[in-house]
Amino acid sequence: MKKILTTPIKDEDLLALKPGEVVYLTGTLVTCRDVAHRRLIELGRELPVDLRGLAIFHAGPIVVEKGNNQFQMISIGPTTSMRMEKFEKEFIERTGVKLIVGKGGMGPNTEEGCRQHKVVHAIFPGGCAVLAATCVEEIEDAQWRDLGMPETLWVCRVKEFGPLIISIDTEGNNLIEGNKQVYNQRKLPVIEEINQQIKFIK
Repeated sequence: MKKILTTPIKDEDLLALKPGEVVYLTGTLVTCRDVAHRRLIELGRELPVDLRGLAIFHAGPIVVEKGNNQFQMISIGPTTSMRMEKFEKEFIERTGVKLIVGKGGMGPNTEEGCRQHKVVHAIFPGGCAVLAATCVEEIEDAQWRDLGMPETLWVCRVKEFGPLIISIDTEGNNLIEGNKQVYNQRKLPVIEEINQQIKFIK
């Protein structure tokens, strides 16, 4: 059965989610990446969008302006979440965001933020930016357009946006870091076997 999170997201909506589970999002999704994080955390500028109970997407969208302040989402692909790692714990504390979506995993700073404030991070698969745009029903607002198209805060109404793979749960369990440990353990005997087979090479 498809799991759908609907904004505003509450703590209880997230508590049972575990790393590796797949969910979808319906409601409000706001694109928010490097410069918006820096403006809030380093420069102390308040975000022009209230993110309490909402979701953000580390993304670089392609948007067409249709006139009369109307926009169409053409492509909305994830950007690397780890670039926001040093900001994310404080970003979570300051904004009340409940779901963070991006590409790849995040680290201990974000783990702590998720654990303290009952937030989850999820991975949107790379290479599916055009598919993702089909889940955007409407761009309802655009803030900080002075930052250019990729960094603008695009406030999107989405329906069953996903698939989103939970990578950090509300307990701070980290799918990517856990997998790294498993893979590193598995590779040791393989490396040893290869070394035995090529030890004749000087």
